[in-house]
Amino acid sequence: MSALVDAINGYIWSLPLIYLCLGVGLYFSLRTRFLQVRHIKEMVRLMFKGESSPAGISSFQALALSLSGRVGTGNIAGVATAITFGGPGAVFWMWVVAFLGAGTAFIESTLAQIYKEKDDNGLYRGGPAYYIEKGLGIKWFAWIFAFATIIGCGLLLPGVQANSIASGIENAFGIPTSVSAAAVVVLLGLIIFGGIKRIAHFTQVVVPFMALGYILVAFVIIIMNVSQLPSVISLIVGSAFGLQAGFGAILGLAIEWGVKRGIYSNEAGQGTGPHAAAAAEVSHPAKQGLVQSFSVYIDTLFVCSATAFMVIITGAYNVMGKAGEAIVEKLPGVSAGPGYTQAAVESVMPGFGSIFVAVALFFFAFTTILAYYYIAETNVAYINRQVHRPWLIFALKIALMASVVYGAVRTAELAWGLGDIGVGLMAWLNIVAILLLQKPALIALKDYEAQKAKGLDPTFDPTKLGIKNADHWVKDKKPKAAQVGDDVVADAEAERS
Repeated sequence: MSALVDAINGYIWSLPLIYLCLGVGLYFSLRTRFLQVRHIKEMVRLMFKGESSPAGISSFQALALSLSGRVGTGNIAGVATAITFGGPGAVFWMWVVAFLGAGTAFIESTLAQIYKEKDDNGLYRGGPAYYIEKGLGIKWFAWIFAFATIIGCGLLLPGVQANSIASGIENAFGIPTSVSAAAVVVLLGLIIFGGIKRIAHFTQVVVPFMALGYILVAFVIIIMNVSQLPSVISLIVGSAFGLQAGFGAILGLAIEWGVKRGIYSNEAGQGTGPHAAAAAEVSHPAKQGLVQSFSVYIDTLFVCSATAFMVIITGAYNVMGKAGEAIVEKLPGVSAGPGYTQAAVESVMPGFGSIFVAVALFFFAFTTILAYYYIAETNVAYINRQVHRPWLIFALKIALMASVVYGAVRTAELAWGLGDIGVGLMAWLNIVAILLLQKPALIALKDYEAQKAKGLDPTFDPTKLGIKNADHWVKDKKPKAAQVGDDVVADAEAERS
């Protein structure tokens, strides 16, 4: 099984995907004139604006829901894996992916808002499957993405999170993985059977608390070792370009593992974030696009960096060469995963590290499983749009809980391998889609900036901008869009041409 999974990943995670992710991020950053820098202040302001409605959740709830998917085991175990197989330089490439990925996240999340719709229960639904069908008009492509996402988020990815929860709890408390799996499944069932509103309310409380607490502990550890901080930064940057002794031979692996784990962690371009973005109640699609861009920063530049600095500054890591030989072995016998972070915290705060990381990992991974369920459910809802099959949602719940149990008791290598297949398939499909369908998102950004320049609170009129099939904004919302002048309309026409 492991050999088969590795072979599949060899094709999915080939060099073309690595370069495609970096290239697309750079392309969208250029097309949006690096909005991830220009609009940082606006991103922060929008996070706390807006309210929920009977049909949608607030911008902050949507941010928390998307962060619950982004901030997961990849921020702890994933960073450790990247350092093990790519060296400290992999951390630098995770930063690059995050910076460039913020542009990608804006495009995909704005598209999700433009083409969202209401389901049978009057709740907003949207995501790549919806904008592929309505924006590109390629229904078979949309169905392929929907099926790939249901399999990836409903069956493959939850096992990675469950495995990390079980491993962390076993290391900290000696509780068998089977017991942890049973407890997680029970708690999971109580929440997912309550629907999107219950998931949103749970994540908006838990996600900010867990992220801030984790970053605070990392900050304390860094301050206690602040004299080593310059050398750590030099090690990360130098080994990212093969300039550090011993790491030159794995330069390619640093880029590969940094990009792979960066995508896995911040999910920019993967197509998961747009599902939460579509659920938000906003007056203009670009608003939630900007909020979701900032979520990439929170995930990688804050939370992933917290793990990386804790691990490297305390020396709690190993690095393996291409042939499996140890280049750095500071934790003999400890495999890549939560054990690195537990050892790092334990070295500074004895008796606290294992327990703290186990608790942090539980919340990180558990909320990610909730996000995966919502994403998979949204794609089941997409398939159910024409022929209603209510049993499919129930079957999804059972399948996801079974995946959690299976992943918790399997080896970490197999769980991560299966998760990589899910991430890779979704990334390939979604990146192709947003490259083909970028114009409506770019038009929406220009429209938003033009209205802001006039001192208005932007509203969205797709008809005026020449964007077709944005049915919610035409039929349901019926917005009274602000007059932005003939210059914006001319820009929109130029973009379409």
